[in-house]
Amino acid sequence: MQAVTFVEAGLGSMAAQGGEGEVGRVSIEPGAVPLSSWRRILMGAKVSLVPTARTTVDKGAAAVEAILARGEPVYGINTGFGKLASIRIADGDLAALQRNLVISHATGVGEPMPVPVVRLAMALKIAGLAQGASGVRWQVIDALLSCLEADLVPVIPAQGSVGASGDLAPLAHMSAMLLGIGEAIHSGERLPAEDALLRAGIAPLRLGPKEGLALLNGTQISTALALAGLFEAERVLQTALVAGALSTDAAKGSDTPFDERIHRVRRHRGQIEVAAGLRRLMEGSDIRASHLANDDRVQDPYCIRCQPQVVGAALDLLRQSASTLETEANAISDNPLVFAEDGEVISGGNFHAEPVAFAADQIAMALCEIGSLSERRIALLVDPALSRLPAFLTPSPGLNSGFMIAHVTAAALVSENKQRAFPASVDSIPTSANQEDHVSMATHGARRLLAMAENAANVIAIELLAAAQGCDFHEPLTSSPPLERVRACIRHRVNRLTDDRYMAPDIAAAADLVRTGATITAAGIDLPWLDKGAS
Repeated sequence: MQAVTFVEAGLGSMAAQGGEGEVGRVSIEPGAVPLSSWRRILMGAKVSLVPTARTTVDKGAAAVEAILARGEPVYGINTGFGKLASIRIADGDLAALQRNLVISHATGVGEPMPVPVVRLAMALKIAGLAQGASGVRWQVIDALLSCLEADLVPVIPAQGSVGASGDLAPLAHMSAMLLGIGEAIHSGERLPAEDALLRAGIAPLRLGPKEGLALLNGTQISTALALAGLFEAERVLQTALVAGALSTDAAKGSDTPFDERIHRVRRHRGQIEVAAGLRRLMEGSDIRASHLANDDRVQDPYCIRCQPQVVGAALDLLRQSASTLETEANAISDNPLVFAEDGEVISGGNFHAEPVAFAADQIAMALCEIGSLSERRIALLVDPALSRLPAFLTPSPGLNSGFMIAHVTAAALVSENKQRAFPASVDSIPTSANQEDHVSMATHGARRLLAMAENAANVIAIELLAAAQGCDFHEPLTSSPPLERVRACIRHRVNRLTDDRYMAPDIAAAADLVRTGATITAAGIDLPWLDKGAS
């Protein structure tokens, strides 16, 4: 049996302020951190840096000191920023320049970002700065590490970044906390940043040349949000396979379309693996065996028959996104960059988050289609003309409405996800007096993913309830051993529906099974997953 490999409890089920739990400690080797480590940090793992990182960081900081000693104007070190880059700043004002940069950019609005996402963003920033090309002193990295170790994170408003020149506003709120400005959350308590630092025993940071800019530039917020969405999407996809297999049995659908030969000749990896997962889920089903012969239905609707093609394509998209985000998580994305070996500072555009924007759009499309296919299977199950089950899955239709409005809820959630799935990356709006004239919109493109995953999880929760109810009508016939374990898992939390009752708690309980991966664990078989080494 394959262990569940994604965020086990989901962001919604984590301890409100993160925490180490049982996920231990991750030692970051800058530039070479695997996806699984970022996953563990999101779940609450503590963070350390490999000892060799400090030497690299010190070399970058020394290069900045050498440039200052020569007195030459270099962008980001002793000049203004953006449209003001041509203005030379006096040496005596360099510390004020960096502080002003941070506080002037802390303009975020909206609800605070989830604490686990903020922790992950801080770890991503540490990994980027520790590669030495940002020119910061070790004290900056040590301040971030100390905050994570002390369970201290900034309050970061979720809105305000367009995903170019880095995630400026949200990263400014992160950086302001290090200076003792703004708000922070320490061990679950929200309080002024200055008080939080004092309570944690951490001295406020005084920024040196280039350090404010290095902290503000970068794609760490959008990348953290996208990674969180990716890990949630993985759980949604795997649970959708379980729900889809159970619905196939509930509708007395055919597993013939999952035949290996069909998918082998099309060659798409995701499709092949999804079909294999569905076969394993349904193997040994007495319900399936009961209609192998003399079934007058020639073909099932696409929501049953084309699950490998649709969910497999979504899996391929998620894997492509995972590859992009793993690369970005290990990247240096601030500007300008310090190349200590050459003694040069070069200005470029690594802060532009277009790769993250594309990845977020792919995740959004995958979530949208997974939920859409699930809703179609619910519609199939509640329609007696298609499923040959009692209308709306109730023993007494008419007197009872059964799953009628539960399906309406699923339809509403799917429609909402369709609206949210419009690609964020195709939009751009010029900023900074047209100096930054093309932006990625990666940050809000990634920010929508957790809400979309939650919508999809609720749709799949409704499908799990409907599919379990459909299989109840086939008793004494049973489904396969894996699916019977799933039914038992569902029935442990939610009784079958006889007469109408208040259903919202039932859906909430089933959604919790989706968030925790409980039905995947109950199935107890290998299912496709994201990690590159999976076969």
